[in-house]
Amino acid sequence: MSKHEMITMLLAGGKGTRLGALTKKVAKPAVSFGGKYRIIDFPLSNCTNSGIEIVGVLTQYESIGLNAYIGSGTIWGFDGNNTKAVLLPPRQKAEGASWYDGTADAIYHNLDFIDKYSPKYVLILSGDHIYKMDYSKMLDFHKKNNADATIAVLKVPLNEASRFGIMNVNEDDSIYQFEEKPANPKSDLASMGIYIFTYDVLKKYLLEDHIDIKDEHDFGKHIIPAMLNNGCKLMAYRFEGYWKDVGTIESLWEANMDLLDGETFDLYDPNWKIYSEDTHDLPHFIDKTGSVKNSLINQGSIIKGHVENSIIFNDVIIEEGATVVDCVILNKVTIKKGAFVYKAIVGPNKVVESNCEINKDGTKAILVTD
Repeated sequence: MSKHEMITMLLAGGKGTRLGALTKKVAKPAVSFGGKYRIIDFPLSNCTNSGIEIVGVLTQYESIGLNAYIGSGTIWGFDGNNTKAVLLPPRQKAEGASWYDGTADAIYHNLDFIDKYSPKYVLILSGDHIYKMDYSKMLDFHKKNNADATIAVLKVPLNEASRFGIMNVNEDDSIYQFEEKPANPKSDLASMGIYIFTYDVLKKYLLEDHIDIKDEHDFGKHIIPAMLNNGCKLMAYRFEGYWKDVGTIESLWEANMDLLDGETFDLYDPNWKIYSEDTHDLPHFIDKTGSVKNSLINQGSIIKGHVENSIIFNDVIIEEGATVVDCVILNKVTIKKGAFVYKAIVGPNKVVESNCEINKDGTKAILVTD
């Protein structure tokens, strides 16, 4: 990839209301994941590993915490010289000030940022998915097919396809129809919300879309259908790795559990690291009374009870006689003596009192907060 041939616009303004209390004061991309990460670490690390040098991060909901976490992007190797991660919150411009009204509108309001780098291609990502992907391979596919837009797709069970935006394709994977959550899907190829656009084509459609007065300006609902209707060449890029939209408590719990089988999603590949903030905390400690089985234990945690098939974040205390099974325990939780916690995400700073039983016979994951 030549210098600034492609830049990234990372949409990170989502509320994530289905995550309940976890996103009450935190933007969805900033939600904790996997013991030491935030969700947004994954797309940002993918950009670094793919050789992308410029990333614009579009923030909106509860942006202060997310902006502080991203900073100038040094965590992910964006040093501010040739490589940059630039925060792009809504701002007042000559035509006035407003929130971003949809994904396409967010990009439209930052066309001046994109123009600054004169890229030939623009990669548009969501900041709230868990996956590893080499975007340079997707760009090679886009260029090989001389596409106006390329959309990453993932095969899903046909009986679940109505939950997604579905791409209907020809034999060469050119897209002839896009259906948003169809009742009777014709295909099992679901959009991952990952797009590469040839920039001059994208800019044309964003400018035209902005003139149309409507409540929301969205890629899936407006830009993609308009391009198809006008005969643009759109291609489906088939992704075969792990990808998870962690938009619900159940899916967030499932994605955390997927880290524990050692096969579904590998965090330990030295050639594709996921970068995150180092808290420089104390080492974790497993007491002589404690036991740990098939779990991730992070810095500063003290384990005196039994932990099994769980992810333990920083500074967690699990007292003697306490049992934690199939759980995600977030930062600075204390689980006191004799407590039993099963199949739960326990929110930060929560104290589970002595001998308390949480979700003991539960069939689905629950969220436990104050």
